[in-house]
Amino acid sequence: MKIERIEIYRVAMPLKEPFRYAGGVDFANGGLVVKMVSSDGVYGWGESTPGQYPGYCPEWDGCQFLVAREFIAPRLIGQDIQTGEQLQELLKIHKGNNFAKAAFDLAWWDLYARSQSKPLWEVIGGKSDTIQVGTGSGVLDSTDELLKRIEQAVNDGYSRMKLKYMPGWEIEVVDAVRKAYPDLTLHIDCNSAYTLDDLEMFRKLDKYNLAMIEQPLANDDLIDHAELQKHISTPICLDESITSPDKARKAVRIGACKWINIKLGRVGGLTNAIAIHNIAEDAGVGCWVGGMIESALGLAHNIALATMPNIKYPSDIPTSSHHYDENLSAPEIVLSGPSQMKAFDTPGVGAEPIPERLEKMTVEKKIFSA
Repeated sequence: MKIERIEIYRVAMPLKEPFRYAGGVDFANGGLVVKMVSSDGVYGWGESTPGQYPGYCPEWDGCQFLVAREFIAPRLIGQDIQTGEQLQELLKIHKGNNFAKAAFDLAWWDLYARSQSKPLWEVIGGKSDTIQVGTGSGVLDSTDELLKRIEQAVNDGYSRMKLKYMPGWEIEVVDAVRKAYPDLTLHIDCNSAYTLDDLEMFRKLDKYNLAMIEQPLANDDLIDHAELQKHISTPICLDESITSPDKARKAVRIGACKWINIKLGRVGGLTNAIAIHNIAEDAGVGCWVGGMIESALGLAHNIALATMPNIKYPSDIPTSSHHYDENLSAPEIVLSGPSQMKAFDTPGVGAEPIPERLEKMTVEKKIFSA
């Protein structure tokens, strides 16, 4: 497929409420939206949401827009791209900047699936259009407020809860939640807030029957995670540390994790996500899909990935109204049953931006023609 036109949008999407975690506080989510059009007139949409500052990772929406505008789009425009691997090979010359690459990779996959007149989840080898999802909570003002939020989530049908975990919001919070909900599937997400000096604290968490501890140590570490896993029984899940198939290969080889959270933006798109999924599956390491507070467009891509056979844990895919009063994209993402969602059965990923909302939320844009 020859890439005839590329549109790049840097967007700011106001959140319902501030989202607090170990990396900072978000009031709006910053992202990159890409539309890719072939010479046949078929188009596809991709989205990545690194945020408005380098808190979760070194990347943020402003720098990713510049990389997309100055390097990635000029390299892809006019190219005849037949596979995701070919696209990734073209982008290999540019180091890092995975969120920018992801938006283009996802747009290509949507374009490709539409050209095949098939749903994206079928094209990538998904096992079923129904997936399991969970929900979670950021850091709140009080434990009582958290317990009320969990009660609402359980009443809404969710069977898995993730808690953000950071200094000042730690074991006492987990203790209160576990006492109130002894059978709830529960895990914590540390967002790289700790070191091996905190080993005793992690040992204390073993008694709470957590499904996993997500990214307890440094965002780029594998070695210390492998060491920590030797000393605790709770499984470690790697998130920020897995930025490529090669990092996934090394992580499973040294025993740095028993789970991998795959975020499409963090790993550079669906092409790399599928490769990581397969590496983990071969090693007997389960995966699940993480979220970056995407619009319905990004959520639809996440749902497609979550249909893959080695997604063994409920994924972080909220409804499209969970974080936003006004979502950038449509159609609405909703639960199809208790802790369940369905992938779209229309050609492609099944969602795209609403034109007037895209215009309103766009900070800057650039259009390329072959």
